[in-house]
Amino acid sequence: MKLKSLSAYAVGLFVGLAQMTSATAQTTDYSSYYKNLPINQPQVSAPVIPAYEIKITDFGGVNDGVTLNTEAFAKAMAHLASKGGGRLVVPEGIWYTGPIAFENNVELHLERGALVLFSENLADYPAVASDWEGLTTHRATSPLSARGKHDIAITGDGTFNGNGQKWRPVKRGKMTDNQWKALLKSGCVNAKGDVWFPNERIREVYENKALQAKVHHGDKETVDYAHDFLRPVLLSFIDCKNVLLKDATFENSPAWNLHPLLCENLIVDNINVRNPWYAQNGDGIDIESCNKVLVINSRFDVGDDAICIKSGKDKDGRERGIPCRDVVIEGCTVYHGHGGFVIGSEMSGGCKDIVIRNSVFIGTDVGLRFKSTRGRGGVVENIYVDNIKMTDIAGEALIFDMYYGIKPGAPVPPVTEETPSFRNIYIKDVTCRSAKRAALFNGLPEMPMKNVVITDSRFRADAGFLLNHVDGLTLDNVTVDVAGDKITEGEGVKNVKIKK
Repeated sequence: MKLKSLSAYAVGLFVGLAQMTSATAQTTDYSSYYKNLPINQPQVSAPVIPAYEIKITDFGGVNDGVTLNTEAFAKAMAHLASKGGGRLVVPEGIWYTGPIAFENNVELHLERGALVLFSENLADYPAVASDWEGLTTHRATSPLSARGKHDIAITGDGTFNGNGQKWRPVKRGKMTDNQWKALLKSGCVNAKGDVWFPNERIREVYENKALQAKVHHGDKETVDYAHDFLRPVLLSFIDCKNVLLKDATFENSPAWNLHPLLCENLIVDNINVRNPWYAQNGDGIDIESCNKVLVINSRFDVGDDAICIKSGKDKDGRERGIPCRDVVIEGCTVYHGHGGFVIGSEMSGGCKDIVIRNSVFIGTDVGLRFKSTRGRGGVVENIYVDNIKMTDIAGEALIFDMYYGIKPGAPVPPVTEETPSFRNIYIKDVTCRSAKRAALFNGLPEMPMKNVVITDSRFRADAGFLLNHVDGLTLDNVTVDVAGDKITEGEGVKNVKIKK
């Protein structure tokens, strides 16, 4: 009788500990990241996950790397939904599966040694209405998805692998000879032989702009035909509230890795984001039209822009009219990427009140990258950059490029709602040890960049600052260590102040 009582006590204790563990997502204190900010920012709220826990094995899940677990994940999510939410634990092993869709109040927790490997069968990801590069369109279902959900979390030390090589085209110039020869044993190439495709249908749609336009306008027959071309992002959370991504690794995505869109209260804490450096559109995280966002202590090594802020493209983005705002980024490291921290080029809904600080960029193409173009519209303002360390930057440490995707020299149009605007940008304590150029300001003649302030910063590069169409630039205690001219003024430069 005593043994039975002791056993019952032990079981109760175990369950209690498990319940305590499942509630950790909602008890982490993030208030320290909002101290000493240059602007007042509303603090994020973590998701609330009920203290109820199940395992994927309870629903027929098998970790042998062969058995397809799509149904097991769906049953587990449905069960948690019926219970009002809880924690779904994935133990160590290879969990081969199709897409996983989240329910409200659910935490997906990967234990150390757990690999969720998404199926290479493209038919497992049916085309759905979605967004891509700032436009409303159709894409294949994302491996990890949620739409209109609240209080959702992904935690744990495991890994999500999107099997992206089954979807992505590859450019010849990004491959060694041996890598290219290996690719040629499968798939196909274009007529020029400089782009490889996983299958013929992807190549056909890739080269046919008319088919792509029909996809954008929702022609169902065309969407079905073009399915394999419609590469999904690895994680697509749309119109969700109270989201946490913590500790996990996200890698090898078909397109962008992480795409939170129209989300409120988003926390990204201590994650790893990886894509091959040659991955086409292989962005790290694209935070689009979100508000109240905290990205901390995370690492990015990707094939395109690493940490990117967006808000829709052209007319679609302006009609949505929802800026990306109230974002704090701190303590992150970026290795390979086209840009370490990026705003644009899809920023037609505006971006404002954003802070990035105490971060490191190692070997990125560009360090701080602000980009847009005529036709976008949108206002980018109140951006604060503080304590960024960079080294081995292939291009510019800092770039403002308002001619993204077009060439200067076209007739100057009037200012309209399609004219992008960048203003009130404050950059402090940036150290760049090596870059091709310290900074490039390439504004529009009809809308120069306005009120950019750089203080207490040091740039060591092959070339200095090149300025075009800037109205209001302050350099205060800025060292530019170059062999030639430290600052070259081109066209349309006004109100430049240099303070020692």
